[in-house]
Amino acid sequence: MNYVDEVLAKVQVKNASEPEFLQAVEEVLESIRPVVDANEDLYRREAILERITEPDRQIKFRVAWVDDSGQVQVNTGYRVQFNNAIGPYKGGLRLHPSVYIGIIKFLGFEQIFKNSLTGLPIGGGKGGSDFDPKGKSDREIMAFCQSFMTELSKYIGADIDVPAGDIGTGAREIGYMFGQYKRIKNSYEGVLTGKGLTFGGSLARTEATGYGLLYITEELIKSHGQDMKGKICVVSGSGNVAIYAIQKAQQLGAKVVTCSDSTGWIYDPDGIDVALLQEVKEVKRARLTEYAAARPGAEYHEGRGVWAIKCDIALPCATQNELMIEDAKTLVANGVTAVCEGANMPTTLEATRYLQDNGVLFIPGKASNAGGVATSALEMSQNSERLSWTFEEVDTMLNRIMVDIYHNIDDAAKRYGKDGDYVAGANIAGFEKVAEAMIAQGVC
Repeated sequence: MNYVDEVLAKVQVKNASEPEFLQAVEEVLESIRPVVDANEDLYRREAILERITEPDRQIKFRVAWVDDSGQVQVNTGYRVQFNNAIGPYKGGLRLHPSVYIGIIKFLGFEQIFKNSLTGLPIGGGKGGSDFDPKGKSDREIMAFCQSFMTELSKYIGADIDVPAGDIGTGAREIGYMFGQYKRIKNSYEGVLTGKGLTFGGSLARTEATGYGLLYITEELIKSHGQDMKGKICVVSGSGNVAIYAIQKAQQLGAKVVTCSDSTGWIYDPDGIDVALLQEVKEVKRARLTEYAAARPGAEYHEGRGVWAIKCDIALPCATQNELMIEDAKTLVANGVTAVCEGANMPTTLEATRYLQDNGVLFIPGKASNAGGVATSALEMSQNSERLSWTFEEVDTMLNRIMVDIYHNIDDAAKRYGKDGDYVAGANIAGFEKVAEAMIAQGVC
């Protein structure tokens, strides 16, 4: 049995109850086989694969807080610090009832390679809690965030681990957490990113993941002799990533005709009205039924269905494993040209392989979703320098980073005889940098 298969077998036994983590590890290790095979003696001696699939540490803690009725509530908090070979741990905090250690490990593992691809000095980590912000008052959310940060503050710092937002964790939650960290540590430092603009946040951070997704998608399309103008796009999700992906796609001349939330989806043949979507989701925090009610010609459908709409480009921007094999078959049958992931691992392994086998241009989330963490790292730089850059300065750097990511993953795929396989290219390019740093730093 070769080295990759040996490590996969060990990881599967050790993490049998964590399917998301196993999926992420399998996807990465399978695609870096050519690199590992070319360096097997060195990597085996240094136990690179065992070390890169085992977190540096996993932190689990109780979060007790008091709701508006005076009842004490208890949630579980997590922080997985996965790998800091190229910089401080960096990754978001997810607040959602589905959160458990397997989800956090999968996200943290993906973050290693995503952060490496940005070219910036940031390692991989992730955290969160099974707390659900939906339906909670601002006071209840503050109570939870303060209790959560009281414990988390023991393990993070501007040069140690810099968390950020994620699903359920927006500017409000980051603000409450930052205030509590500052109070506990008596230190004003860039310990969190995604902060408000009045206390160290970066312009363009809100837009960054969605904009970055379109910058790399545009470069992909251009590199294959096409143009974004006139392309029909379908987008899933209606959160931060989806909204700004839709906005930038339409600025580039494409037409986006769908979006979705946890209960249903919208088909708007005239193109999604971004201002209305922002009003419904960011201001009212309402369901998409309100979008349909306010927009003549838009259709609301319960459940899933975004991927049934004929399109040129599909952009999954909601959550993991939302685009499944039947969806992939439908997209291919309808003539889709490209699928670029805006969320973390939104396409199943089976669906990814089907899309690639049928000639669809496919960029994985660790590359196409990297705009958010790249801009978070730019926020860290601004905090360290005690400076604030303009929106245009940050957006220009973001565009350059995403274009560079495309060409780096394209080059990596070609170097190992996998031209056009951007999954392999992303994993190889991300892995090589981290592995080199791990070897240089010795056994640690």
